[in-house]
Amino acid sequence: MGHVNNTIYVKWVQDIAILHWETIVPDDLRGVYLSIVLRHEIDYRDQLLAGEQVEIRTWIGRASGPRFARYVDIRKPGAKRYSASAKTDWCMIDVQSRRPKRVGADLIEAFGATGLL
Repeated sequence: MGHVNNTIYVKWVQDIAILHWETIVPDDLRGVYLSIVLRHEIDYRDQLLAGEQVEIRTWIGRASGPRFARYVDIRKPGAKRYSASAKTDWCMIDVQSRRPKRVGADLIEAFGATGLL
């Protein structure tokens, strides 16, 4: 049909999350935390055609224990409404033990999302 396949949206959500993490989180915290996806929810509103440019924005939401939400907005440049909107649930994992680890104030502060604990 010429539109972007659903797997591409999931890849964009994953790619922007990784870029956001690598850009924002200080190296010393990267050595403490890993994160894994527990759930993806994507709402599609306007099709994107193969080869079209997109703008992708992401931000984190409320944290609860080891879990936190991440939001992603995908749209055509200059568009007033999104083409796709995603909410993903993530789980923080301790690098050493590989067990869930509470999202700390240090990580929330790194993302500039104080008040979301």
